[in-house]
This record gives sequence, C-alpha cells and structure tokens, in this order.
Amino acid sequence: MALTLRRNKKTNDVGSIDEKIRIKSVESIDVTVLIGSAISAFALVQLLYETFLPLSGALGFIVVWYVFFLAISWTAVRELRGNVRAKDHLARVLVWSGASLAIVPLVLIVLYVIGKGYHALRPQFFTEDQRYVGALSDSTEGGGAHAIIGTIQQVGIASLIAVPLGITTAVYLNEVKGRLAKPLRTVVDAMSAVPSIVAGLFIYAAWILALGNQQTGLAGSLALSVLFLPTVTRTAEVVLRLVPGGLREASLALGGTEWRTTSRVVLPTSRSGLVTAVILGVARVIGETAPLILTVGGAFILNWNPLSGKQDSLPFFVFRLIRFPQESQIARAWTGALVLMILVLVLFVIARAIGGRGPDHIGRFKRWRLQRKGLA
Repeated sequence: MALTLRRNKKTNDVGSIDEKIRIKSVESIDVTVLIGSAISAFALVQLLYETFLPLSGALGFIVVWYVFFLAISWTAVRELRGNVRAKDHLARVLVWSGASLAIVPLVLIVLYVIGKGYHALRPQFFTEDQRYVGALSDSTEGGGAHAIIGTIQQVGIASLIAVPLGITTAVYLNEVKGRLAKPLRTVVDAMSAVPSIVAGLFIYAAWILALGNQQTGLAGSLALSVLFLPTVTRTAEVVLRLVPGGLREASLALGGTEWRTTSRVVLPTSRSGLVTAVILGVARVIGETAPLILTVGGAFILNWNPLSGKQDSLPFFVFRLIRFPQESQIARAWTGALVLMILVLVLFVIARAIGGRGPDHIGRFKRWRLQRKGLA
C-alpha cells in the first residue's frame, strides 16, 4: 500500500508517464498563470512598498516584483501541474526574460531613430547631395546621395578585399593547418581587438603620409578592411569547424584531392554560415566613423570615383552634421542615421536570401546546363 502511494505521488509530480513536455508549446493555462502571477506580484510589492516597508525607487520595485513574480508563478504551476512542469515553466520564463532584455533596447533604439529621422526623409534625400544647401536651409532641402554612394562603394571595396582573404585564411587555419596556423591565429585574434581609430591611423600613416596619396574613398575602404578581415576570418573558421568530418573523409576516399574536397564539399556545405560571417563583417564596419575621419576627408558633393578626390559616407555625414547648432542640420543627421539603418537592413536581407539556400540548391543556369547534358 505504501509502495502504491509512493508511485502515485511520483506520477503526480511528473504529471503523467506518457505525457511529454513540448518545449515550444504555450497552453492557455500557462498564459493564465503568467498574467495572474504578474498581477499578484504587483499587488504584493505595492503593498510592501506603500504600507509595511519604507522603500522607494522604480528599479528596486521592478527587481522585487520580478522575484515575487517568479516565486508565485513557480508555486502556482507546481500545485497545478507538478514539479517537473514547474521547473520547465521557470526555465522558460527566465529564457523569455533574457531575450526581452536583449530585444527591448534594440527595438527602442530603432523606434527612437525612426521618430527622429522620418521628418526630413524625402525622395530627394536619395537623389541629391548638399551642393546647394546652407546652414539655414530647411531640413528637407538637399539630400545624402553622396554619402549613400560613398558608403556603398567603401563597404563594397572593403568586402572585395577582406572577404576572399578572410575565407582563405579560415580555410588555411581549419583545413590545411600548416606551420603558420598558430601564429596566424594569434595575429587574427590581436587584430580583432584593434580599436577602429588605430586602423584609421595606420592607413593614414602608411597610405597617405608615407606614400603621398590623397584622402579618398579607397583609403577609407582600406581602413575598413583592416576591421573587416578578423571578423570574417574568426567567424568563417568557426563555421568550417561545424562541417562533419565524415563529409571530408568520404570525398577523400572517393579520390578527391584536398582542394576539391574543400571547394566542392566543405565550402558549399557551410555557405549559409559563411554568408553570416560576411554579414557580421559588414555590421562591424558599415557604421564606423573614426577610421573614415582620417581617410576619406568628407565632401558635400557627390564623387563617383573612390580612387580620386575626397568622398563622404553616411557615418561621417551624421558625425559632421550632428555637431551643428542648427536644428535643420541635426534633423538631416538623424535622417542620415535612419537611412543607414535602412541600408543595413536591405543588405542583410539580400545576403540572407542568397546564403539561405541549402548546399543542394540548383540555380536556373546550372539546371539549364544539366538539362542540356541530359542529367536533369
């Protein structure tokens, strides 16, 4: 009899032997418990703050409310559904809370930039420059086409320099593993910690002062590539490590060389991760201002040639205008920040659309070639 009661108690704690906990499922009872626990915790903490304890402060109120909320919700779920369900509920609430702490500030920043920048956002902002705009001109006059073109060109050239070098370095570190792998990894790690202003100073000293070149968009691209390269290399190396070793062994067993194994098996398999590495690299450099102050020079007119003459960029555009005392100039700066955010979003969507395809994806041109050969 005692054994039967013990088994029944164990079964009630778990909930049901055959019942499985679905991690991603949210039932109505979970929502009810969360709402009730939140209201109960708020009322209890309000009573403690206002009646029994001489406490004050919004931050302390929120912290105490959250602790009471966790305790009440865990107790309620344990009484209703068992101990295992209560632990799962507590872990889920903690994970959701951590995700909210990370997402809410990002959403607030995006909304704040939109609220500040949409007032001066007009179609001509994408087609005109600051050639005929003065300090007292209205914020809707002129545009930032020169800065948009400069940013796209500078980040594009930096990508052309850093992406092939970064992926090649990652392949050497992970696939070849030669004698220079260890010191090369040390150099890459050291470059990751280099401040952006140091990269700008390096290009300014080595490219502009020592070689006698001018401040151009190319100089800014070189400074950005110094920051771009370690991010792509480290991320690509981690991605290549995730490729199963069985794929390499199968390719080598079928007679493939190391080069063909890397180019035909390893890199296509990790294409999505490599695109993520490029996205992280672009995110690292597209908003940098410090290296561009010393290298691009800044300009108020459109310069299509990044190899000659000073050029502007959106970060430098915002940095220069935000320091003006005129409200119209500050409004243009916020609009430039909003356009930069939109540009980053567009680039990320395009990159994700390209890299999101699986390694077995066959494009239209390749499918047409296979059909001509009778293989598809």
